Amino acid sequence: MMSARKAFCAGVCALLFLSLGCTRTYYKAMATLGKEKRDILVSRVKESKKDQQQAKEQIKTTMESFQELTGFQGGQLEKNYKKLNSEYEKANDSAKKLHDRIDSIDKVSNDLFKEWQKEIDGMENRKLKQQSTDMLRRSRLQEAGYLKSMRLTEARMTPVIAAFHDQVIFLKHNLNARAIGSLKGTSAKISTDVDVLLTSLDGSIAQADALIQSLSASGE
Repeated sequence: MMSARKAFCAGVCALLFLSLGCTRTYYKAMATLGKEKRDILVSRVKESKKDQQQAKEQIKTTMESFQELTGFQGGQLEKNYKKLNSEYEKANDSAKKLHDRIDSIDKVSNDLFKEWQKEIDGMENRKLKQQSTDMLRRSRLQEAGYLKSMRLTEARMTPVIAAFHDQVIFLKHNLNARAIGSLKGTSAKISTDVDVLLTSLDGSIAQADALIQSLSASGE
């Protein structure tokens, strides 16, 4: 029990250090828990995969709520609007969380690769040095591909979230059946953008699996 509590406290302190920008102290704190930069990166990529899966489900749910509302005929209109607004806010939170996760992965991967290269520079055995260099190169390529995929997904998510936002605000100002009917034309366009976004999320999730496998293999 004490061991778990100690680990928890150290983890909280590590996060606090990171939030204060004291990256070196953060890494030292994590090292006391047996977590090196590679472990941190793998952990963050795994979390980003979860974030993307959650964002995917939330975007789908928000779109479904929007489609339900555009086909709405009388009844408790305001209740349906509030449901859509709630789903939009969750989707927006998912997008923000994904953005922060991307930045955190970019940061720790850059620190990891710098450390990796510095260690390679200090190696004397040419054969082992070359093998390590090859592993670093492959990992860099995997990480670059993953970040590119993530940034593309984020770029595609931005207009979808913005479209949801505009429609929610419009509905807030026009809670009547005529306003609902006027949105039916925009529903198809948003639906197309959402389909592209969901495909992009699937691709990023697959990239996450590949990067995790690459980093795990290079650490063996």
